[in-house]
Amino acid sequence: MNLVWALIIVGAYLLGSIPFGVVIGRARGVNLLTEGSRNPGASNVTRLLGKRLGMLCFFLDMGKGVVPVIFAGMVFDLLGDRPASSDPTVAVLSGTEMWLWLSVACAAVLGHMRSPWLGFRGGKGVATGFGAMVAMWEVLTFPALATVVVWYGVLRMTRYVSVASVLAVMSLPVGYLLWALPRDALEQPLSVSIDRLMVASPPLIVTTAMAVLITYLHRGNLARIRRGEEPKVRGKARRRPVIEESRPGA
Repeated sequence: MNLVWALIIVGAYLLGSIPFGVVIGRARGVNLLTEGSRNPGASNVTRLLGKRLGMLCFFLDMGKGVVPVIFAGMVFDLLGDRPASSDPTVAVLSGTEMWLWLSVACAAVLGHMRSPWLGFRGGKGVATGFGAMVAMWEVLTFPALATVVVWYGVLRMTRYVSVASVLAVMSLPVGYLLWALPRDALEQPLSVSIDRLMVASPPLIVTTAMAVLITYLHRGNLARIRRGEEPKVRGKARRRPVIEESRPGA
């Protein structure tokens, strides 16, 4: 890894660590770390301050993933790279380039989850992770956009943002695998060799790990759903401290 890659990865972490939700909350006299779900993300901003500021927080957090990934893609001319021939094992992106590009995305998400400005606490990384994945044109762009459909559908059915977020992120590695497999894979599944699967392995590993981690970080929300305490969307915003958890939740 050369110095430029290292600087971009560090920059991605620092950008990801900016707690926009906390800044928005303080501007309105609300401490997101002690009120609502005590999470500095868009869901808690929406819960406490309304949909407009919640959307502002979401897009700012999303931008923390988009900007460094797009920047790295432009610097190293990675945007738009994909298998360059009909042979799915022949890829423009090398394995090293793919891992480094994914490292930029992961650094931004990690910065959001473990911000040094918040004592290495933070949010769950849904918006930042979504932005980072969409920005990886076109390796992960379309699978990431497909998660929006999953998120919206689950939200409509359950009215729980946390459930929608968990199922959406869990669908990402599945969507990527379907996108990355050769077009003849469904017609001739035995033709999918180990070599072909290896081409797809770095993003598959990262998206699977991200799904597991984000699901784990939502464990508090899922526990509150079981207890009937998790607020649903369109409910009245309530500014109340949450005392049952010792860590930020949802």
